[in-house]
Amino acid sequence: MQSSNVALDQPLIKARDICFSRANKIILDKVDIEILPAQILTLIGPNGAGKTTLVRILLNLVNADSGSIVTKPNLSVGYMPQKLSLDSSMPLNVRRFLALTGANKAEVSEALERVKVPDIGKHVMAQLSGGELQRVMLARAILRKPDLLVLDEPVQGVDIAGQSTLYRLIADLRGELGCAVLMISHDLHLVMAQTDTVVCLNHHVCCQGHPENVSDDPAFLELFGRQTDAGVAIYTHHHDHSHDNGICDHPHESET
Repeated sequence: MQSSNVALDQPLIKARDICFSRANKIILDKVDIEILPAQILTLIGPNGAGKTTLVRILLNLVNADSGSIVTKPNLSVGYMPQKLSLDSSMPLNVRRFLALTGANKAEVSEALERVKVPDIGKHVMAQLSGGELQRVMLARAILRKPDLLVLDEPVQGVDIAGQSTLYRLIADLRGELGCAVLMISHDLHLVMAQTDTVVCLNHHVCCQGHPENVSDDPAFLELFGRQTDAGVAIYTHHHDHSHDNGICDHPHESET
């Protein structure tokens, strides 16, 4: 796989014809994806679609079997993982956790202010609610002053009302920080309507588009459904077409 750098006014990441297989199973088949500066791109698809593998390849954590990736020089990435395992017996509070990034006290305070939880610095990490934990993880990601925020299921463990609020916060952070956002959605649930581009992945790119422009298009409605909230659209995957290589017939592999 070839990799090189681009000028500062070019896409942060541009990938073409990405292919990846393991144990004779096609995980990614000729995937094209492009992340632009200050763009919010949401990657959606069923379990086993290859979403996590694709992101790892884009971040140069895994090598593709073939294809090319072009990245911005010195790209700074803030990553918010899908899960965080903490020992409930460890008395690690939020401030100490965020300080592990190398941030000073003022930077930690600013990050907590940005994610709208300024008063939880002394709270023990293992005792946070789902919504609080997600905001702390988001604070950790933005402490890297990223060009690109990568958020793996950022609303996991958060109730529906909290999910809508958190999505709006992410959009606000994009505006405040001027960074791009790559969001991964698990198991076809909620997709943020403010997203600039939605890419549906099922081993290959099934479809993609700008929600604001195509929200009334029949093809879009078949995939995403009608809006139920000003900030959120429901996504439903209807895979009613087949492919010669059969890669759409296996949506439930363990890889996400």
